[in-house]
Amino acid sequence: MPRVIWIVLDSVGMGEAPDAADFGDEGCSTIGHIMEKYPQLKIPNLRRIGYGNIEGMVGVMPVDEPVGAYGRLRELSAGKDTTIGHWEMAGIHTAQRFPVYPDGFPEDIIDAFVKSTGVPGVLYNGVASGTAIINEYGDEMKASRKPIIYTSADSVFQIACDESVYTPEELYDMCRKARAILTGSHNVARVIARPYVWDGEKYVRTSNRRDFSRMPKEPNLLTMIRDAGQDVYAIGKIEDIFAGSGITEAVHTKDNEDGMDRTIEALDKVKSGLIFTNLVEFDSTWGHRRDVKGYAGGLEAFDKRLGELMEKLGEYRGERSEDFIVITADHGCDPTFKGTDHTREYVPFLAYGGSLRPADLGTGTSFADSGETVRDMLGVPGRLSIGVSRWPEIRKND
Repeated sequence: MPRVIWIVLDSVGMGEAPDAADFGDEGCSTIGHIMEKYPQLKIPNLRRIGYGNIEGMVGVMPVDEPVGAYGRLRELSAGKDTTIGHWEMAGIHTAQRFPVYPDGFPEDIIDAFVKSTGVPGVLYNGVASGTAIINEYGDEMKASRKPIIYTSADSVFQIACDESVYTPEELYDMCRKARAILTGSHNVARVIARPYVWDGEKYVRTSNRRDFSRMPKEPNLLTMIRDAGQDVYAIGKIEDIFAGSGITEAVHTKDNEDGMDRTIEALDKVKSGLIFTNLVEFDSTWGHRRDVKGYAGGLEAFDKRLGELMEKLGEYRGERSEDFIVITADHGCDPTFKGTDHTREYVPFLAYGGSLRPADLGTGTSFADSGETVRDMLGVPGRLSIGVSRWPEIRKND
């Protein structure tokens, strides 16, 4: 039975989309600008599959004979955040942007949150950098027990609390209550728990983050795979992004290394279906924090783990011809760009496996091309509402 290991390199875009100006993102290029700063970046496994051969890729040297299929995808939906990007991969077209709050949340929303949770009030309520706001208000939060409420350019309601004041479970309960309040015109994409601690010098986030997403439309790719009797094994924040829709088993992770550990371990658990992994550190640790050096190091570290995964699949030995790796991204987050927000970019689309022939896939119709191709690889009946399967072009004819 076939298996697909689908890895989302969260925020690793590859150059401004044609409509980047509509999002204030002209000139962005996450991987291109990282390569400009670190031209000797070592990512041999990505390159071997065809990363540098993708149309429009800047800074990554191509190889003469890629072993995978390679292309780029343009986002169809109206947004540039995690939820919209992942949902589009799964065949959900978001035609209208989710609500955003550049001036903070309305008073009636905050009042309802305070009443529902029983907290003594809130701090801040505006747009902020998460690492900056917890250090600006951390002492006051501890003294007052008032959660810090903030947002960003994305459709998010973020709640930051010191773990010594509210446990992660208490914070998650606040998030669930906020999720119940944020409906109708205020149905934000995600309510995010942002726990943090004092490390002796400053307040720092912990790995106990959780996202509470709005429910995706069904059917979607994940529900289709599940309903076909196959596994959907979610790694990282995939379960949160899809609010559990279509997922048969899930494991949360603390960082990219943990995510790759869980992905490789899943090969011994999942006999057919999808292993769906999000590697969030590219976005949360390096992209938003504008840490170019960290981002570059993260790419090299991932490439090494990708080599382990390729070896585990037995590509060199041809042990399983029905195992495939698909690699893409959900948006950009150019660490050299202005501000600290996501960027509207093309994303790479790589496919690799035993019964797959190398091919240049050019530019796809939407992020859903990746999902529709995954559906076809797994032999799941039906089709997504958007997206074009590239499987017929790259499947080897025995």
